[in-house]
Amino acid sequence: MEKYGAGSIVVSDYDPNWPILFEQESTRIKKALGSFALAIEHMGSTAVPGLPSKPIIDLLVGVPSLEEAKERCIEPIRSLGYNYVPEYVSWLPGELFFRKGPPGPWTHHVHLMERSYPRWEALLVFRDYLRAHSEAAQAYANIKRALAASSVDDIEAYRIGKHIFVEETTVKARAWRAHAGG
Repeated sequence: MEKYGAGSIVVSDYDPNWPILFEQESTRIKKALGSFALAIEHMGSTAVPGLPSKPIIDLLVGVPSLEEAKERCIEPIRSLGYNYVPEYVSWLPGELFFRKGPPGPWTHHVHLMERSYPRWEALLVFRDYLRAHSEAAQAYANIKRALAASSVDDIEAYRIGKHIFVEETTVKARAWRAHAGG
């Protein structure tokens, strides 16, 4: 069982400061990486207004080359107070993963990947769908709260529990996006 840092998983009510915290951190990362950061997106539940979440700001950073990013980005992101977590490559292939703050809950996660990597599109279409469909966001909130209560401090059980909803909703989101012409 993978423990969740220093305690139980907590899903907090939406905080209107989360977008501000994203913007502040996005500016810092853009400054550290310069033009190598092609895009920085706010993703995850803190990016969906009104959605309860673990209070961790997730930043999705697009780079032209993951191999080059291994050489160019790890130290600059570490200099911002992040820890690089290379052992997560088995869970998050195709990306470099960093976290900042005290264990459980950390304050920020950085997911660094090529924008052409399929997970880039999946993360953003899922976010955009939840932003546009309050009933789906509410269903996700209910699942997250129930999983936080039942998983206690087992973050793997929490992630696995959300997986089916995320996958099914991502399929709906892709169809929604295609129908909307986006």
